[in-house]
Order: sequence, then structure tokens, then C-alpha cells
Amino acid sequence: MNSLESTNVDRLEHEGKEIFLVGTAHVSLESVNLARQIIEETQPDTVCVELCDSRYQALSQENRWQETNLFKVIREKKAFLLLANLMLASFQRRIGEKLDIKPGQEMATAIDAARETGAGIELVDRDVRTTLSRAWRFMKLSSKFKLMVELFSSFGQIDKLKQEEIENLKKKDVLESVLEEVGESLPEVKRILIDERDEYLAHKIRSAPGRKIVAVVGAGHVPGIKKCWEKPVDVAELESIPPGGKLLAGFKWGLPALIVSLIVFGFFKAGQSAGTDMITWWIAVNAAFAGMGAAMALAHPFTVCSAVVAAPFTSLNPMMAAGWVSGMVELFVRKPRVKDFEALPSDLSKIRGFWKNGITRVLLVVVMTNLGSSLGTFIAIPLMLRAFQ
Repeated sequence: MNSLESTNVDRLEHEGKEIFLVGTAHVSLESVNLARQIIEETQPDTVCVELCDSRYQALSQENRWQETNLFKVIREKKAFLLLANLMLASFQRRIGEKLDIKPGQEMATAIDAARETGAGIELVDRDVRTTLSRAWRFMKLSSKFKLMVELFSSFGQIDKLKQEEIENLKKKDVLESVLEEVGESLPEVKRILIDERDEYLAHKIRSAPGRKIVAVVGAGHVPGIKKCWEKPVDVAELESIPPGGKLLAGFKWGLPALIVSLIVFGFFKAGQSAGTDMITWWIAVNAAFAGMGAAMALAHPFTVCSAVVAAPFTSLNPMMAAGWVSGMVELFVRKPRVKDFEALPSDLSKIRGFWKNGITRVLLVVVMTNLGSSLGTFIAIPLMLRAFQ
């Protein structure tokens, strides 16, 4: 059968342009072959691929992790973003091993075919760091906990896949299936993880140069792209990281002010004993939960102690976070070695590898300490109010 007649290929038009939209699975040999065949048959002016620059670099430079500056990652508050990115990449890699194909190979093949035919290449996906940053910004604390559980849960189910489930994975985009599951359980971020990217891809594809265009995208995006094909898109807004806003800023500064005010009021209203009890509850609960978070990340004992000491104070300072302190301490006492960077692909093939590898362990320390400290803050407040009873 002519590859252009495949059910995974849609013909679209926009302002005189002819676009062949190729829906692929990122771990499918059939998708690899289809991507090449379409490009060779159509001889397009431009080939669009569902990659951003960072994902393209990840695909073409497998040793790029050796250049990662973890101090900078922690300082710029990007520990969770890097950890989530590694988890999603590792998930795809493990599925690819089961299907005996390298994840993203159809994108690499499309790029190679474009070069061979003299077509231009356009990276049309939104930067994955922007997508994750926007999602993280809009998520509630409870949703952040749920997201971590969802990612690790999906990761842990890979070894339990049955043969028919593996066959089904060949027919769709694995990464998109994970994001869809997250979107179903966390509807407040589905728009960012799925819908916004559909709009972004549609705009970038129809805006690509040339009269004949082949666009290679994950099959999960095809329905959304077609749905919003003629929809106006504000690309600048989709590429921006929304500021916290006055409400969030007020909360960040208002919560510490409220806690300090409660303690002061406790001393004046209920006496020195009540005020002392409130301070004790605040320190004990914050320290305990931050320390548990660091311990769950298998941090060094010195790191756990730093989380315990820092949390009661950083929780009152919107400009600091306990996870940043514990992450820096973990880097100092157990600085990742070159072999940790080299071992990332093999270590992340198993869940326990995230705790074993020195790089991901630092990221886990930052994220889990911060989550523990945040949880401790909200648990401590009602316990402190008991002093007024």
C-alpha cells in the first residue's frame, strides 16, 4: 500500500500549503519506516518534527548530561524539572528496550531523511522545560505530591506489562500516553501538558516555510492538532512562564507573617507557656517532615540534619527553601562523579536507580525535602492553634 494512504497520515492545507501530518509512536519500528517513506515519496520543502531544542540535543548528544551544572540547577529552582525530564526519558527508554527500538528513532530518521532529500528542518514542539514549568506553577501542593506518585507508579508498572499491552504500545506515543494518564488524574494541568502543546504544534507546523511540508508528530497529538488547525494561537503567551501573581506573592509573604503573628499573639494572649509550645510545634513538625523527605531520598546523614535545621527557618523566608539547603549539602558531601553521569542510562532503567545514582539522588533530595517542608508547614499550623484552647 502507498504510504500516503496510511491511516496514520492526514493531508491538511493552510494558505496554499500542502501539509502531510504523520502520526507516530515514539517506540515503533513501523513509525520509523513510515516517516522515511513519506519524506522520500513527497520530497517536501520542509520537515517538521515534534522536538524542541533541548529534546533534539538529548537525542543527538547522549553524553550531554556530563555538562550538567547541578549547583546551577538547584540555584535556579529547576531540580524538579530536570528530575521529571529524566523520569519521562527513562520511561520511554525502558519501553523502547521491550520493543527493541530506540525511543525517538522516528524523529531522528525524519531528520536524516530531510537532510538526504535537501528539505529544511523545523523543530516545532514547545520547550519541555517551559511545559513542565507552566504545569508546576499551576499545580497545588497536593497535586505535586500526586504527580510524583503518578510518575513513579507508571514507571514501576513497566515490568508488569503483558504481551498484548506491549503490542498496543506499538500503536501509540508512549510519552503522550503517560501525560494523558497524568492529565486524567490531574485535570488542572491537562490543558498545559496536552492541549497547549496541540495548539503550539498546529501553529508552528502551518507557519513552517515551504509549499509542501511533512510534519512528524506523536499520534496522540494528531486529533488535537486537527481540532485547532485554524485556531489563532498566541505563541508568546504559550512560551511564557506566568508570574506568581499578587495572590501567590501575598500568600508567600502572608503565610510567614501569619505564623509569626500567631506566635507573638500566643505569648501575649495565652502566656509564655503557650507561646513556647507554639514555637516548639512549629520547629518540631517542620524539622521532622523536611528531615523525613530528605531521608526518603536516601540523603547523607549530614544532609538530613541540614534539612532538619533549615526547614523551620526557610519556611518563614519566601526567598529560601529547605530543599535548596539540603541539596547543596548533599552536593558537598557526596559530589556526583563522572561515572554517575556515564551510568545515568543504566541506573535509570530501574526505579531504585534514581536513589542509587548520585545525580538523581541530589534532585530527589531537593524535591522531597521541599515537599516535606511544605507539608510540615500546613500540619504545624493547626497544632499551634491548640495552644489557645
